[in-house]
Amino acid sequence: MSSEENSRILLLGATGYTGGLVLAALLRRGARPVLAGRNAAALSALAERHGGLDHVVVDATRPASLRRHLRRGDVLVTTVGPFERLGYPVAEAAAEAGAHYIDSTGEVGFVRAVRDRYHERARETGAVMLPAFGYDYVPGVLAGALAAHRAGAAVRALDIGYFATGPLWRGISHGTRTTMRDGLTLPSPTWRGHRLVEERTASRVRAFSLGGRRKSAFLVSGTEVLFLPSGFPALTDITVYNGWFPTLSRPLTLISSAVNTLLRLPGGHRLADALTFPLTLGPAGGPDATERARTRSYVVAVASTGAPGSAPLAEVHLEGPSAYSLTGELMAWAAESLVGRSGGAAGVVGPVEAFGLETLQAACAEMGLAAV
Repeated sequence: MSSEENSRILLLGATGYTGGLVLAALLRRGARPVLAGRNAAALSALAERHGGLDHVVVDATRPASLRRHLRRGDVLVTTVGPFERLGYPVAEAAAEAGAHYIDSTGEVGFVRAVRDRYHERARETGAVMLPAFGYDYVPGVLAGALAAHRAGAAVRALDIGYFATGPLWRGISHGTRTTMRDGLTLPSPTWRGHRLVEERTASRVRAFSLGGRRKSAFLVSGTEVLFLPSGFPALTDITVYNGWFPTLSRPLTLISSAVNTLLRLPGGHRLADALTFPLTLGPAGGPDATERARTRSYVVAVASTGAPGSAPLAEVHLEGPSAYSLTGELMAWAAESLVGRSGGAAGVVGPVEAFGLETLQAACAEMGLAAV
């Protein structure tokens, strides 16, 4: 048998919200993933509902538990977070086994640490490791790469903004709301002067033009600052912004400043939690299919020389399905593309380095994420 015929896709976290979306997308593509997790009863019931899928019980906190089920050329897909707490043993198991790896994290600090810890080992074993391969942050990487490519040799700076349409507050999960709240206490890496620099989240606001209207977005973190510089070495500056709630962008700069001040005071954590608690309010779980259909993702990338007041050299606008639907499709496509793969870029890499710009753009267009 060929290596591709021997290789499997293992899905860790299929009983959760995002994992369920990835599973549905894999099944639509004709894949038969092996379900993995700690709850034997839940795994067995889920496997039976989908025609008797194979399933294995593993402890995601112990690399050896996963290693027993991984072979070189397998693909390990994980949606189990928070990744800073639960993700490192999973990434380690994949790197050591030579199994390809895909996760759904939005935690840029985790991605940086995974690259620092496991990049060289993954290169040695031939594992392609794709952290944050979902709505966080494939659309921005794609839009940024397209804009930089179109701008040509004069490009020095990229500004990337994430937006959405529809009644978004009901269209995001409780986990996302919590992550947004927690993110206000963490610094955001930016690419400044050819190096990573940490800035206070929401410390700056930028306006983007969308369909003839100006919408504000606040500074956040994104893996664009980690992966785009290697493909476009002329870039001196890359900044990522979140514009999901444009009218809140400027108030959030004040909240972020207050929260980070409180955290330096005795007992400040409790006060900071109280100040940011309203950001977590909303329905439990994640949006269902009807709610996801009412919201769409929208990403803008503006390439420039970086000079103050200079006109854009290129501007790319991408629109697609909701953040959650898109994440499921992206992770399923990547898993299907990597299973049994040998050769090519190995290590902890970004979407463009892993698949090439044209292939990534075409695949995203098939999922409905395309230029507008």
